[in-house]
Amino acid sequence: MTSSFPASPFPESTVLGYPRIGPDRELKRALEAYWEGRSDRAALEEVARRLREDTWRRLAELGLGGSPSNTFSYYDHVLDTAVLLGAVPERYRHDDDLTAYFAMARGAEGLPPLRMTKWFDTNYHYIVPEIGPETIFSLDAAKPLSEVREARALGLETRPVLVGPVTFLLLSQAAAGSPDGFAPLDRLDDAVEVYGRLLGALAAEGVGWVQLDEPALVADRTPAELAAVEAAYGRLGGLAERPALLVAAYFGDLGEALPVLARTPVEAVALDLVRGTPGDVGLLAGKTVVAGVVSGRDVWRTDRDRALATLRTARERAGRVAVATSCSLLHVPYDVERETGLDPALRGRLAFAEQKVAEVVELAHLLVEGPGADVPRLSAPQARPSTSGARVTETRAPEGGRAPYAVRAAAQAERLKLPLLPVTTIGSFPQTGQLRRARAALAAGEIGEAAYEDMVRAEIEHVIAVQERLGLDVLVHGEPERNDMVQYFAEHLDGFAVTRHGWVQSYGSRCTRPPILHGDVRRPEPMTVRWARYAQSLTSRPVKGMLTGPVTIVAWSFVRDDLPLRDVVLQVADAVREEVRDLEEAGIGVIQVDEPALRELLPLRRAGQAAYLEWAVAAYRWATSGAGDHTQIHTHLCYSDADQILAAIDALDADVTSVESARSRGRVLAVMASGVAGGDGRGFGRGLGPGVYDIHSPRVPGADEVERLLEEALRVVPADRLWVNPDCGLKTRSHEQVEAALANVAEAAARLRERHTSR
Repeated sequence: MTSSFPASPFPESTVLGYPRIGPDRELKRALEAYWEGRSDRAALEEVARRLREDTWRRLAELGLGGSPSNTFSYYDHVLDTAVLLGAVPERYRHDDDLTAYFAMARGAEGLPPLRMTKWFDTNYHYIVPEIGPETIFSLDAAKPLSEVREARALGLETRPVLVGPVTFLLLSQAAAGSPDGFAPLDRLDDAVEVYGRLLGALAAEGVGWVQLDEPALVADRTPAELAAVEAAYGRLGGLAERPALLVAAYFGDLGEALPVLARTPVEAVALDLVRGTPGDVGLLAGKTVVAGVVSGRDVWRTDRDRALATLRTARERAGRVAVATSCSLLHVPYDVERETGLDPALRGRLAFAEQKVAEVVELAHLLVEGPGADVPRLSAPQARPSTSGARVTETRAPEGGRAPYAVRAAAQAERLKLPLLPVTTIGSFPQTGQLRRARAALAAGEIGEAAYEDMVRAEIEHVIAVQERLGLDVLVHGEPERNDMVQYFAEHLDGFAVTRHGWVQSYGSRCTRPPILHGDVRRPEPMTVRWARYAQSLTSRPVKGMLTGPVTIVAWSFVRDDLPLRDVVLQVADAVREEVRDLEEAGIGVIQVDEPALRELLPLRRAGQAAYLEWAVAAYRWATSGAGDHTQIHTHLCYSDADQILAAIDALDADVTSVESARSRGRVLAVMASGVAGGDGRGFGRGLGPGVYDIHSPRVPGADEVERLLEEALRVVPADRLWVNPDCGLKTRSHEQVEAALANVAEAAARLRERHTSR
């Protein structure tokens, strides 16, 4: 039964979460000021309080029936859950809780951070908890309780949102030293006990409903994992003192987990009916079905008639239905009305978070009152794009393909003349405040193109000089002209639109503005050749041409939904292929085509994974196979569990692959060494650069630390195929941090090079 405080009926309309960075990235600025010592904790907390208050007030003004709380985070909601459960590794414990929190997220002097990877198939990054047999769980309920009280002081009742126990443990990794065969889910009973104490504390606070997010249930789950779901929610649902429970599963169909949840005593289940279907929703009769018919993953207006039909079907089969977003609105920008620079016809088809809330409210009114009701029209019907004239792309087969790697490697060695263990970076160098201000001034018409280009040219000259001084072997131009690795290309390709205020959180204080891919993609002219050629003119060492791959450009955009995703990716692959050819003709001997989103777009269920990887790999090979054998093709993947798709990465046939490894402590190398998913590192077949410098942490690794990482890599990768590089691009770091770290990286590589060449 529920608590002694009677739970109110579930509201007719709700959202599963909301953006938390602030419409103008207020949280980003407050965090970075705090980290840099320009403000104190009180100032940071005041910004956070104001953002939460503004969100709750606005949701109430829009007429939403039920607002979530505990969705705000200083860095990441999975990390917040670890803190709530007391699952803080001993090495991070500190008298100051915020110091410990940010050490886990970002690292500290002499203390690497926890691993970071993607939240399911999104570009949001979460911090991976470490759980071992000895982890001591203990409740720290301060955050959810304080947010309930904050909202109540405004006269508003909220629904605390928590990562559910099964998803939390499935997303965790076994702590170092755990025995073979241990999995964090083995600690479910202990974790559920703490969740139960939290529910009791919330019930005592008078909370009527709690939301437990279990997106892991839309992926394939073993019988043992499904039994764990039933046990966890049977136990939590059986508590005498608790709020009513909403279990939210999103990003796909619940499938075999739906009847499991149906058997538990939870009061409501939230279903993603955008990426999933009503299916056996009738099994949930007697519970409230929270029907996610407004997408939380894209920016297109909801097809009202289709959504209403889905809602009515769910109501006919299950009974009680509430209207909601398909998932949290964390993944979309705040308000499309601020985008006055967009073409009005396109803007009329778009809905950001605020418009999506209005759609939820409107659909709830229409569902309750019926089609003849006098309901204010809060949202415009979506004008669906026409597919007439759309350029459908056939599957591309490389024109005979490139020569075998051994042939290419010989041609590249003759041309590039690189040393053993060549040192390079992933692409970007720090984006200075001066550059960002100049880019904004150019967009506002305050400076001319010539003045801006003089600044870009000077920065390229500086970056090339720094790399030569530090002893790097393959250089980059630093990308000073690029605001983002996807947006830059969107600005130079037909079929895309870019926003001015459409920020979405990627992790911590890092935000991106995903472009809107709304039409056929074409490349009117070269996009990167000019600056790559200029950089190469400054040095005799090879300079990499830097491109973003077709899968990643599409994955990190809001994409039209009137064509299959495969066809859209192949259109982009055509454009990248043209750019590769132009770079080669300009004399660029090394071209890097990054695909960090290759793993991200992998379907959550195994049934769709092989087909996806087949066309994704084909798109990459089409984009790169036009290059000659003497041109060295690199690719890069980071923070996305690349170890799970090693066979597909190998199939990309890049001459050199760089992967994040420092932050994950050699995870990808361990999988290679075990022979899992594509064979051992010596069977990988081509150049490999496991990262030795975690660029998402402010700490600078010492030369000895880097040397140890390289020695570990050499146990798996032969010296003649091992590359030395950071985990990712250097855009988010300062020049001081970067130069100190790269000096140590180059020193470590030089030490090992000397030892190996003297044998």
